[in-house]
Amino acid sequence: MSAGHDHGADSSRGRLAVAFGITCAILLAEAVGAWLTGSLALLVDAGHMLTDAGGLLLALLAATLMARPAQGRRTWGYQRAEVLAAGAQATILLAVGVYALVEGALRLASPGPEMPAGELLLFGVVGLVGNIVSMAVLSGGGKNLNMRAALAEVMADALGSLAVIASAAVVHFTGWVQADAVAGMIIALLILPRAVGIIREAGDVLLETAPVGLDLEAVREHILAREHVRAVHDLHASRITTGLTVLTAHVVLDEECFRDGHSAEMLLDLQRCVAEHFPVSVEHSTFQLEPVGHAELEPHAHA
Repeated sequence: MSAGHDHGADSSRGRLAVAFGITCAILLAEAVGAWLTGSLALLVDAGHMLTDAGGLLLALLAATLMARPAQGRRTWGYQRAEVLAAGAQATILLAVGVYALVEGALRLASPGPEMPAGELLLFGVVGLVGNIVSMAVLSGGGKNLNMRAALAEVMADALGSLAVIASAAVVHFTGWVQADAVAGMIIALLILPRAVGIIREAGDVLLETAPVGLDLEAVREHILAREHVRAVHDLHASRITTGLTVLTAHVVLDEECFRDGHSAEMLLDLQRCVAEHFPVSVEHSTFQLEPVGHAELEPHAHA
């Protein structure tokens, strides 16, 4: 593992730790605010903050695990810990979002008593300021799925705090207490799309789906266009984790490549091709170079 990679991992862990501390402080403030005001928006946002605190803790643990080297049977180390952590965070967010929609609808149908708009505004501002600081900390921490999931949660929190502030203003100027329920439902609508998107992406990684932007048919055609290439089969591409795409393929070469030693040059050419030619760079590629007729000796079907 390079020093640069270690430095990046340390930076991610440090940023996540700072964001985790800020989130816990906001959670405590909003929980107290929800208890004092009876606000659904604050209650839902506090619940969201609780899941965020747990999610950031998972992300922090995942970042720590990802820094551990590969060994034994774990040939990729703990690289996919970030995907598991992001999927867990998003699943919890999805549950919170559904709860907020249901509870908001119930409160719209049966409005509660008046709530102190001033206190509601105060806790909304505290939450917004804390979330802005967390966003600033996390935004410079890289673009892996783990960090993106954490940043998405904090961004949703910031928008949720804005909804709390807006509901406080409506309650203060109009006395319409249902504004609080509407704010809670808005927070839910901010949560759900992000949660679904992250769950889908985490699922794609775990199912070893080819990365978006890497067209395997285009890869096949490009390899076939190389001189001395007769056929390509068993072409697969997937992601181990964000930013680490792997590709494997069996490439059938002319017989002369194996007689004159040209196969080593062909291997280097193929690796450079997939690393530099496509929008998604494939830095980890494995090619099995075969003579004509070798595929017929293999026991499985080819594609």
